[in-house]
Amino acid sequence: MTAPLMSLTWTDHVTGRQGFLVVDRLVRGVSSGGLRMRPGCTLDEVAGLARGMTMKEALHYDPAGRYIPLGGAKGGIDCDPRDPVSYGLLVRYLRAMRPYVESFWTTGEDLGLSQDLVDRAGAEAGLVSSIQAVYPLLDDEAAARRRLADAFAVEVDGIGLDELVGGCGVAESVLAALDRAGVPYAGTRVAVQGLGTMGGATARFLTRAGLAVVAVADVKGTIANPAGLDVDALLAARDAYGTVDRSVLRPGDRELPGEAWLSVEAEVLVPAAVSYAVDTANQGAVTARWIVEAANMPVLPEAEELLSARGVVVLPDVVVNSGTNAWWWWTLFGDIGADADEAFAHTRRSMRALIDLVLARAEADGTTPRAAAHAIVADRLPVIAERFGWYR
Repeated sequence: MTAPLMSLTWTDHVTGRQGFLVVDRLVRGVSSGGLRMRPGCTLDEVAGLARGMTMKEALHYDPAGRYIPLGGAKGGIDCDPRDPVSYGLLVRYLRAMRPYVESFWTTGEDLGLSQDLVDRAGAEAGLVSSIQAVYPLLDDEAAARRRLADAFAVEVDGIGLDELVGGCGVAESVLAALDRAGVPYAGTRVAVQGLGTMGGATARFLTRAGLAVVAVADVKGTIANPAGLDVDALLAARDAYGTVDRSVLRPGDRELPGEAWLSVEAEVLVPAAVSYAVDTANQGAVTARWIVEAANMPVLPEAEELLSARGVVVLPDVVVNSGTNAWWWWTLFGDIGADADEAFAHTRRSMRALIDLVLARAEADGTTPRAAAHAIVADRLPVIAERFGWYR
């Protein structure tokens, strides 16, 4: 794949902190990719995420669907979202990026930022919407915008549908991998790093499928119970950043150090928090059979090579966590309506088909799931380019 179409670094005149935007490519003149805020965010990180978004869009290409893939992009801001200066910084960043958001970059929540916060800051920065660049591609803009707004208003057990669909997709990826391997759900143990939107929803869906979540990690450390944690109680005790109030722990629940989630006895690990969580130094602690990347870029390439060499299967982020992005566009373009059951069913079908395709390609090529996903994208991009055109 080629170098990105556009890469820029912005410096805030008030705090001196930096923000970044990378547009990997445009399809039909538009790109898609969220905005993250975390301390230490770099241009290289954002470029990798933008390339991943191009892959996610291509992997969900369905010639029979109304949703047509966009290009990939990503934004990032080097700041702790808990810092008092973070909101003003976000507003100024979006004000500086306003021409790009208005014309060709559709964005939304990512690590460190909620959609509500992005929407509020965007309005203050003078934006109509964080996804307004896609509006000219819609057949009926008013109906599409109503449909998406209605979908964001849907709640399931008091949790917004937009917070659940991504975890539904990650959980279905786990279940599809287990089914291909002939492993029953009952008795399968899972450890999750991060109990925010993605990690929390994933844990919720997996426990409802019959798996046991035996460990979860947040900024305070790891909570573990070999008999299984009370996931619903932990989810109810989270703060806005996914940190669990330890007062709800049961007598059998143990508090362990932060990285203990990597080495607990579990068949599946779900890194759902930060990038670069699994490196060459700590990958040796992993005893699980599968690592399912709910976060973006949580396993370093060098660590993945070592893991693969000893039989650990890494299901890549560009496949596993692509459901949230796809749900936005399935809803906006009209492939699904503003209904939770319809959204979950469509997500499950799409993610299961995608995991099956990637794992079958990996087996046929004798390679890793990540390499298989790259091969599938390489096959699809020329088709998308021929039909819709892109700018690189």
